[in-house]
Amino acid sequence: YCSILMDEGETQNPAEDLSKRQRKKLAKRKKWLEVRASKRAAEREKRKVKIKEAKLNGIDLGPSRKSLKKNKMGSSLCKVHVVIDLSFGHLMSERDTSKCIKQIHRCYSHNRRAKSPLQFHLASFTPTVKSGFDKLHGFENWDVYFHLDSYHNEFPLDKIVYLSSDSDEVLDEVKDDHYYIIGGLVDHNKHKGLCLKLAEENKVRHARLPIDSYMEMKTRKVLTVDQVFALLHYAASNDNDWKSALLEVLPSRKGAVLKSSPTSDNAVLSADQDSMGIVCDNNVCKKDDSSCLDGET
Repeated sequence: YCSILMDEGETQNPAEDLSKRQRKKLAKRKKWLEVRASKRAAEREKRKVKIKEAKLNGIDLGPSRKSLKKNKMGSSLCKVHVVIDLSFGHLMSERDTSKCIKQIHRCYSHNRRAKSPLQFHLASFTPTVKSGFDKLHGFENWDVYFHLDSYHNEFPLDKIVYLSSDSDEVLDEVKDDHYYIIGGLVDHNKHKGLCLKLAEENKVRHARLPIDSYMEMKTRKVLTVDQVFALLHYAASNDNDWKSALLEVLPSRKGAVLKSSPTSDNAVLSADQDSMGIVCDNNVCKKDDSSCLDGET
């Protein structure tokens, strides 16, 4: 996709070479940069007031930002690796790419607030991909492993598991020192089966999450990238208790209910096409020709 995002102090020229749409986006970006500082200051003041009121009312706001700064992946007891595969930018519109980035941002926020963070990786983090992240102020300082190369060149092939709803294999347990790949692709069902195909071509193991083993869904439902990330983290932190993980992570509005006994057929989840797919290729928990979950599970 084509990005015209600018860093502070950067100028775009010649402006006359830009289309009307690009000039409009450029002006919007410029305005956003101008108000960002004041908005951040207002947010800090608002947070101070919130903290003060919470203390007066005896409300626990969770870990402080100061304590979170000490909570790094390197010192985490959790050695499970979760990798977002960012090699699909050429298959997405700018809008879908933006949605993907928002999902990843929420994954990062979740991990930073965890007592034992996952080992979080972004693979195929090319200059083109980076340009999409530039709007996230300070992302360069994230406690994340950035990899320019693809996942299958960065990690041991025998330790990789690519998550895909098209897989016949079910992920029963999350293991330390293994790398669980989430395909960063929002494709509106245009590239169904792509991630499974790529996993097979790269000769790595693939699997789908065991959601349909424990849950019944009233309708086809969507999981976002950060929900899949949270499911992996919860399972990793609680001895692969998938039932509790699903109850903890899945919103009640999704209408999911526990099965009377674990089985491996039923509920179907489709990829979040409007917020970004996760776990490559229909990471719906069950294989289904009509669902596309590229980037979810």
